[in-house]
Amino acid sequence: MFNGFQVRTVERNGVRLHTRVGGSGTPLLLLHGHPQSMAMWHQVLPTLAARHTVVLMDLRGYGDSSRPAPDAQHLNHSKREMALDAVAVMQAHGFAWFDVLAHDRGARVAHRLAFDHPQAVQRLMLLDIAPTLAMYKNTSEAFARAYWHWFALIQPAPLPEALIDSDPVRYVRSVMGGRHAGLTPFTPEALAEYERCAAIPGTGSSICEDYRASAGIDLEHDRADVQAGHRLSQPLRVLWGQHGAVGRCFDVLALWRERAAHVSGQALPCGHYLAEELPDAVVQQALHFFESPQESS
Repeated sequence: MFNGFQVRTVERNGVRLHTRVGGSGTPLLLLHGHPQSMAMWHQVLPTLAARHTVVLMDLRGYGDSSRPAPDAQHLNHSKREMALDAVAVMQAHGFAWFDVLAHDRGARVAHRLAFDHPQAVQRLMLLDIAPTLAMYKNTSEAFARAYWHWFALIQPAPLPEALIDSDPVRYVRSVMGGRHAGLTPFTPEALAEYERCAAIPGTGSSICEDYRASAGIDLEHDRADVQAGHRLSQPLRVLWGQHGAVGRCFDVLALWRERAAHVSGQALPCGHYLAEELPDAVVQQALHFFESPQESS
């Protein structure tokens, strides 16, 4: 899945971050979602790497990166900490500035990354999310039913962790297979990677801490930005699945236009896992956005 990509481990404050780099051209950071790893990008890598130096990283708590210990405020799994991880990874690869393509949990990291480090992030493309604060504020019954894990995983330890750890493969297949396209979009190699990484000790704890952070400390950071009147200044493109819960339950563009100055985007005819359901369309969108100045507004 990663032909031509070199592995490198970057350590930050005792957290080991698993990364790969390949290709040539302007730097592009790819951030994955839950319950996945960098393997989710494997179908878009060859084309992106022909035009960009692509850096892949497993978020802390996922893939082959470290599983930090839980803490009372969930700071170790906050998107602010994960954003600092991303900056450290890109600096280790020699890049002070870069573009970002991110999905799901990784897109929430990218949102915080662009706010906290505007000098580093040039442009960002986010797949199938609306702003976290807006999604919690506007939760409906339909959204709660579709995204049940948002509310199950934030419950106090140890019950949510136990549910994941009792059968990690079943958890991966149930969460991913329960969406629009089932398990069909996932190649056997990628699915095997998701299952392998879910079984690494500490994964259940990190997944739950990631979601607890999103429902706690991350919302505090987001509210502070809103109260201060801060908006993303970078060009932002958002894509979402026509058949996914985000597009059905939220006005994605309107919510992002409240948080960013230069927003464009559209729905694609797929579900939540855009890069695996419609890899060619995602690549086409990414190349056009990251290489065309006309897409900056």
